Amino acid sequence: MSHGLPSRRRFLLQASLASLSLPGCFVRRGAEPFDAVVAHGPVAWDGPRHASLAAAIAAAPATGMRPFRIAVGEGVWNEKLVVDRPNVQLIGAHRSRCRIGSDRAAGHRRDDGEPWGTWGCASVIVRAPGFRARGLTFENRFDYRAHLVRPALETAGANGAQAVALMFDAGSDRALIEDCDIDGHQDTLFAESGRSWLRRCRVRGSVDFVFGAGECVLDDCALVSRFRPGKERQGYLTAPSTLARHPHGLLLRRCNLLREAEVPDASVALGRPWRPTRTFADGRYGDPAVRSSAVFVDCWMDAHIDANGWDAMQYTARDGSRVTFAPREARFAEAGSRGPGALRSEARPQLDAAEAQKLRRYQPFR
Repeated sequence: MSHGLPSRRRFLLQASLASLSLPGCFVRRGAEPFDAVVAHGPVAWDGPRHASLAAAIAAAPATGMRPFRIAVGEGVWNEKLVVDRPNVQLIGAHRSRCRIGSDRAAGHRRDDGEPWGTWGCASVIVRAPGFRARGLTFENRFDYRAHLVRPALETAGANGAQAVALMFDAGSDRALIEDCDIDGHQDTLFAESGRSWLRRCRVRGSVDFVFGAGECVLDDCALVSRFRPGKERQGYLTAPSTLARHPHGLLLRRCNLLREAEVPDASVALGRPWRPTRTFADGRYGDPAVRSSAVFVDCWMDAHIDANGWDAMQYTARDGSRVTFAPREARFAEAGSRGPGALRSEARPQLDAAEAQKLRRYQPFR
């Protein structure tokens, strides 16, 4: 399905997307010993063997600055993980054949009978600084499309179908993810806390699939919008909940905004501002300290991106009423957008040249 792209540009984009998911070996045999090795069968890597990723992470020191390197063999790792030790590094044997994840959604129930919720359902939750990952796939395997046809989950938040693949939670900071795939549908990547940096990654999803209050920079990544049967609005790339006092939220640079073949033209928004409901002394309502931030710099956009760019999102006011959080109240902007979805309009704010140049050079950490 060409979507009207010139043949050479279409070829380059298809090659770019393919390169992000091509097999690649990231654990070299004969390299220095690892601190832990997790594999389904015999391997040539040196290091203590563990039966599961959870066991390998638990073996990492609770304190200290030295990286704790875990080699992860090919295969499907059906685990729901919490990384609560600092400087853990996951080095996958094969980007597309080393897959870590679970199938928990927000509306599924934990062992204690309570729903997981958006904050608890993630396949991998990072709660310690210095996390690194390279050459593997994080995924949430919840069957979102089947749920659309026949909903069976208890509502948790909006609908219970939130199913996070990777979350940066309280305690996470300086998380670096390189050459990885992050797969889900609704709420795929939850950058809730700290600073995170993704390089040469592919993130797939449909609704709010890069979201949260943390600072998250995505460089040279592919964001692939997935098809939602029966939905006129196919989805939203971002849903930031950045606090007003934080200068940076979600920053996407030199990214390709792509789509599955079934996703129609003008059916996906660049994002919408999220004001989460929190508990205060005088009740539960949308956090007034939030002023969402999402910026796209030098990104290529296919024609599935809506001409208006951004959508509104509702939240609960202090008096219990539902109020609209309009895009103009958030910090949404673009600079250097290209492609059939990169349309100029009053609804799509543009950065000035100086601010755009500053963001092109910006590094969240070194």
